Amino acid sequence: MRSHFSHLRLTYGQKLSLVAGIPLILAVAAIAVLVGVQSRALAEREIQALETQLIEAKKRELRNYVTQARNGFYFIYGSAAPDDQDAKDQVAQILSAMIYGDEGFFFVYDYGGTNLVNPRQTEMINNNHMDLTDSRGTPVIANLIEIARQGDGYLTHLWPKPSNGQEAEMITYVTSFPSWRWAVGTGVFIDDVLTSVAVARAEVEARVQRTFYYISVITLTALLLVFGSGMALNIRERRLADAKLKKLTQLVFDAQEEERGRVARELHDGISQILVGVRYALDTARRRLDKGQDTASEPLERGIENLGTAIAEVRRISRDLRPGVLDDLGLGPALKTLVDDFGTSTGIETEFTTVVFRNRLDSEAKIALYRVAQEALTNIERHSNATKVTVDLRGHKRGATLRISDNGAGLDAKRDRQTSGIGLRNMQERVEQLDGQFRILSETHGGTVIEVTVPLTHLLPPEDTTQTKSQPNESVRV
Repeated sequence: MRSHFSHLRLTYGQKLSLVAGIPLILAVAAIAVLVGVQSRALAEREIQALETQLIEAKKRELRNYVTQARNGFYFIYGSAAPDDQDAKDQVAQILSAMIYGDEGFFFVYDYGGTNLVNPRQTEMINNNHMDLTDSRGTPVIANLIEIARQGDGYLTHLWPKPSNGQEAEMITYVTSFPSWRWAVGTGVFIDDVLTSVAVARAEVEARVQRTFYYISVITLTALLLVFGSGMALNIRERRLADAKLKKLTQLVFDAQEEERGRVARELHDGISQILVGVRYALDTARRRLDKGQDTASEPLERGIENLGTAIAEVRRISRDLRPGVLDDLGLGPALKTLVDDFGTSTGIETEFTTVVFRNRLDSEAKIALYRVAQEALTNIERHSNATKVTVDLRGHKRGATLRISDNGAGLDAKRDRQTSGIGLRNMQERVEQLDGQFRILSETHGGTVIEVTVPLTHLLPPEDTTQTKSQPNESVRV
């Protein structure tokens, strides 16, 4: 299982694209579902309204048919007695002749359920159909007679079409001839209405499907743009990072070679020359001793003196590479020694001030601040033409701050960081690794200030007060 997941490691750019793409997909999916639900709900309301309007139009049409038919023979029905069979036959004949369209006709049932008029389905005439039901179990004739007994009304049911005998949805309007105990009415098939509603629903579904398709296309396009821009940005950033890394690596190599060259020069120009002098003095003393001369002590003393100078020079070089006083006494004494040596070697007036604080700096912070001070003093010696340098180290509530200022020519921080060597960059990167703050300020009267602040996380807890009281003369290390 682990071997399968090992092949699924994503690059930073792919992770970034996923982080940007997944919320987009979820948002678009939610929008698409919401749009679909709202569209279907709105369309269903519109379709239902359309269906209601069409059915109401059919009902009005049926009522008009029955009303016109009744007006046509009302003069017969209105003047006839309840048992006037001739009048009944005359009205039944009129109704039998009133057919319309391909399926329309009038029917008459007595209250007992016997069919009296049915011009398109004559086989039903004179038969009782009170128990007749459609395929859904609706007692059609019984319901029509009940509606007629109450006056008039509509009934929706299934009825076989006269043209093909197949059942279809039908709306029937029925009214009553109460003195004759007749239920008279007509119906219309609404399959055309149902077809129109079905077509409307199909169109709505097609529109919803098209909407989903358009949303999918837009989403896919947006995802491709996100992934494409992410990959382009990743490639560009990677190229820039590679170029910066290559440049930085070259600067590191240059700095290493420069440091090696400096150490080599100091060894050759300093220690090597001194050791050559020691060898020459020892060789002179040996020759004088071989000759039995009493003056052999003079070159021996000179050789011993030169050897002491060589030892001091070796200690100086070692101290520059890694000052032992930094580990032995702390940052404050190490910086003071560095500043004093700098003033002695360069002739520049120096001043070092510090406020001793009980929280000691950890090893990383001490080394970083010492190297920043060392690099800053080197830059002052090489580039500033300063006559005075001030170094201040103190602790405070936010941590510890090292401030190095001079009265030299000053510099443009932005320009210097872009065009100078690795010095300022090294200082800044050292401080950034400590989550500290590195600032370069220009004084109004000329000169430069380098200010470094390390946070409280790099300060060790206070020493035990009982131990401090028992050893009052011990210096507290910064």
